[in-house]
Amino acid sequence: MIALPCLLLGGGLAEGLHYLEQEVPLWHQENHCYSCHNNGDAARALLIAHRMGAAVKVDSLRDTLAWLAQPERWDESPGQPGFSDKRLARIQFGVALVEAGRARLIEDGERLARAASLVASDQDEAGAWMVDPDSSAGSPVTYGPVLATHLARQILLAAGRDKQAARAEAWLRARPARNVVDAAAKVFALADAAALQLIERTQAANGSWSSEAFDTALALLALREHRGRPGVADRISRGRAFLLQSQLSAGGWTGTTRPPGAASYAQHISTTGWVVMALLATSL
Repeated sequence: MIALPCLLLGGGLAEGLHYLEQEVPLWHQENHCYSCHNNGDAARALLIAHRMGAAVKVDSLRDTLAWLAQPERWDESPGQPGFSDKRLARIQFGVALVEAGRARLIEDGERLARAASLVASDQDEAGAWMVDPDSSAGSPVTYGPVLATHLARQILLAAGRDKQAARAEAWLRARPARNVVDAAAKVFALADAAALQLIERTQAANGSWSSEAFDTALALLALREHRGRPGVADRISRGRAFLLQSQLSAGGWTGTTRPPGAASYAQHISTTGWVVMALLATSL
C-alpha cells in the first residue's frame, strides 16, 4: 500500500475527499436506493484514496459496500431519469467493486465473477458497449462508448474473461478518438500515441481541457503514466492548478454537462469523483 504524505492531502484534495465522505452515503439515506454517481464514481474515488493510504472514513462507504457486494440486485436501482442506462450502471458499479476488492474491503472473487457476467452480457458483436453513442463527447454520468468500453474491459480483465476483453481491445484500437474523453480512454487502455498527442495539443491556456473539470481530470489521468515525455509534467501541473482553482467552496466541482451549463446533481457528484481520482493519481 502506498501512503500519501499528509502534505499532499492538504488543501483542495483533502476538502474533496471530505466532501465525498459526506455525499456518498447521502443518496441512499435520502432516496432509499443506490446511484451510479454516489455509489459508483464517487465511491470509487474514496476506495482508491483508501487503497493509497489516505485517511478515508470507511464508515461512509458502509452502505455502498453492501450494495456492491450484491451484483444480482444492481438492476433494481431505478436511477435518475435520463441517466438510467442499466448497461452503464453495471459498468460503474462493476469498476467500483473492482476497487473495493483492491482496497481489501470486499472479498470480490465470486462477486466479481457475477458482476463480470452482467457486464459481459451487454457487449455487442463488435466488442463494444455502445453507451450514449450519439453524444459528441461522453459526460461524467453517460461516459460514451469509448470510455464505457475501456472500463468494462477492466472489469473483464479483473475477472479473467480474457477473450471478451480482447474483443473490447480490438474495438478500442479501431475506434478513432473524436475528443478528449475518447482520447483519454484510448491512452488508458492502449497507451495510444495518437490519442496522447491529441490530449497534448488541446490543453487550453488556462491549464484545462475544454474548460471542464471532467475533461481535465481524464486528461490528467491519461498523462500521469507519461510523465517522462517532454512537457508533460508541466501540463499536469497546470491542469491540477485549474482544478484546484475551480473547486467549489463546499469541496466539490461544478458538474460537466453536455451541453455545458446545465444543473445536475448526478453530473456534479460524478465530476467530483473523477477530479478527486485525478488529483490523487497526480499527487505521487
